[in-house]
Amino acid sequence: MTTRAGFVALIGEPNAGKSTLTNRMVGAKVSIVTHKVQTTRARIRGVATEGDSQLVFVDTPGLFKPRRRLDRAMVAAAWSGAADADVTVLLVEAHRGITEGVEAILEGLQELPKGKKVALAINKIDRVEAPRLLALTRELNERYAFADTFMISAEKGHGVEDLRKWLAAELPESPWLYPEDQIADLPMRMIAAEMTREKLTLRLHQELPYQLTVETENWEERKDGSARIDQMIYVTRDGHKGIVLGKGGETIKAVSQAARAEIEEFLGRKVHLFLQVKVRENWLEEAERYSEMGLDFKDGN
Repeated sequence: MTTRAGFVALIGEPNAGKSTLTNRMVGAKVSIVTHKVQTTRARIRGVATEGDSQLVFVDTPGLFKPRRRLDRAMVAAAWSGAADADVTVLLVEAHRGITEGVEAILEGLQELPKGKKVALAINKIDRVEAPRLLALTRELNERYAFADTFMISAEKGHGVEDLRKWLAAELPESPWLYPEDQIADLPMRMIAAEMTREKLTLRLHQELPYQLTVETENWEERKDGSARIDQMIYVTRDGHKGIVLGKGGETIKAVSQAARAEIEEFLGRKVHLFLQVKVRENWLEEAERYSEMGLDFKDGN
């Protein structure tokens, strides 16, 4: 039996549906999904199997115009993910078409090493009529020589199976890279921190878009099979601490309950989650925070 294995990079603008597609392909919620732009920071990989192939998804940060160090590191991570992958999939939203952001990505694709396989996936196809879809497909294929084009709805699952089968066949022959029962190569501590960060982002999306990070400081396995998880939420200034705690601590309590429920569902067992908030003014400039998020601090220069 010939096995295949390799890395698949999903690239696209923020909110194009990369995380939703990763989760749909992998069949578990690995990469965090929210309606906030710029929520995927670490290159979280989901592992999916299709027949004798193992697909390792590199979920890259959305490509956008970088303004700050964190932004620049994220964009660099997205392009290096595409350059290192065996196959790259560009996701374009059907109803938004060729935006300024997509234009920039099409230009960036020209810089990829020669012979890189790039497929086009037009997502959210349920939002537009067929003639518009066909026109968009034609125009995009005139702009870049895509290896193949897929019409999908990552949310509803339409066309995802075809894309996964195609990707499986395009990967190089290789032994599998991960044990069969492993869906994400991120340590559980980090996935748990991302889940809490997602709940904070959803709850505080107006007030604190970027200025917080969550770290799992302690993970203790208990005799009864449950886990105690202690997490620290870092914010950049005092005023933000009050926002995260909320009146009478109600915000952090709600976030803690929602995060705990999701972590429990993911682990399939009981979790005791304890959250604390700390002010750390310069975390956006600390190199180790970047490596914890799977980014390279130097890329932000």
